[in-house]
Amino acid sequence: MRDHNQVLGLLLAGLDEAFNRKAWHGATLWGTLRGVSSEEAAWRPSPDRHNVWELTLHCAYWKYIVRRRITGDRRRTFPLSGSDWFARPGNADEDWEQDRAILEREHEKLRAVVASLAAGELRADAGGRDPVRIIRGIAAHDVYHTGQVRLLLRMQERG
Repeated sequence: MRDHNQVLGLLLAGLDEAFNRKAWHGATLWGTLRGVSSEEAAWRPSPDRHNVWELTLHCAYWKYIVRRRITGDRRRTFPLSGSDWFARPGNADEDWEQDRAILEREHEKLRAVVASLAAGELRADAGGRDPVRIIRGIAAHDVYHTGQVRLLLRMQERG
């Protein structure tokens, strides 16, 4: 059985490799969003499909939810009104940068909570709350949506 520090190290490495650190699987979410313009972020392949911008905020929202599930804190609020999918008003560069910053802040907040977990806080409880499982899951969530973002960006290439 691994000790607490090893488990915590593996969880943090998984979060980081999915979001913004070099990973064996290639692209990270934050790295994929680097250099994406607001116009590219707002583009959608058809009216009923999500765009890069919405995926970005969706990922930020679920980092927020996982952090709340780990801490049990119900008083926190997400920076935007609504939940899960957020329609964005257009393709203003300033709005896009602010929304990207939400993703970055939510990742850092989640990472800080995970880094501070004591050994007993990593165990599943009788209510079915399993922090290790949901932390692994949010890392996989980033990898999954990174693939979608990359596909949407590739679809926009001309020539």
